[in-house]
Amino acid sequence: MVDWLKRVLGEGWEVTPAGGLTGDAYFAIKGNKKLFLKRNSSPFLAVLSAEGIVPKLVWTKRMENGDVITAQEWLEGRELSSVEMQHHRVAELLHKIHHSSELLHMLMRLGKKPVSSDESFDMIKARLANTNHAYGEQEISRAVWNLEKLLPITRNQKKVVCHGDLNHNNLLITKEGDLFLIDWDNAIIADPATDYAMILKWYIPRDNWDSWLENYGVTMDKDTVGRMYWYLLLDALQYLSWHEERKEPVKVQERIENIVELNEQISSSILN
Repeated sequence: MVDWLKRVLGEGWEVTPAGGLTGDAYFAIKGNKKLFLKRNSSPFLAVLSAEGIVPKLVWTKRMENGDVITAQEWLEGRELSSVEMQHHRVAELLHKIHHSSELLHMLMRLGKKPVSSDESFDMIKARLANTNHAYGEQEISRAVWNLEKLLPITRNQKKVVCHGDLNHNNLLITKEGDLFLIDWDNAIIADPATDYAMILKWYIPRDNWDSWLENYGVTMDKDTVGRMYWYLLLDALQYLSWHEERKEPVKVQERIENIVELNEQISSSILN
């Protein structure tokens, strides 16, 4: 693969693996020119680049075996810190993504269909039913009950392009101050609360939720908070099942503790 890339790039390019689980990403350097190369990126990348959500797409080439290589600008920068996730620019970038008709149309053209909360609820119930729960059976049952109780307020919400994995490692800021959101492999079409619930839960102090959401563009009311907790609880149950299927008891216990916390927060602030 590295040899093929060197042939495509031409003389003088140094190509090195970029790491990661798939081994499909590479860095290429020639003098002051730097590229980030990836195999079989989604065609969605072109629209993300055009919208300024990810670093600029430079070219796309097809290999002899049918694989597609994309080259993006490799920009000098760093990941955001946890504290920096509170900045209004993060909220504004997320608002831009969620309100982009271009991103939505392209993802639908690629075959993605909107995910309804009813479908998600049925899927997690089926997954939990097929998983052996060594811990926390009572809290899991309580979580499913909470999901069912809150399900009506999650219906009939406008579906948008959601990143699906919003953590500070995926937000990059360049030396020039440009902000990008990378790693779109988990993109879905869903309730925008799917995304901003994660940011609020893990990065924003509870007393600042109102002002962060105001920067994003929505008003924090009981239904908005209820939808956020619904998706947080769904996510926690999905990860619980994932760790149980892989027989990872320590991770399972961590997820159970998270589910206990979410159940308590729902009981005290939403269903009271």
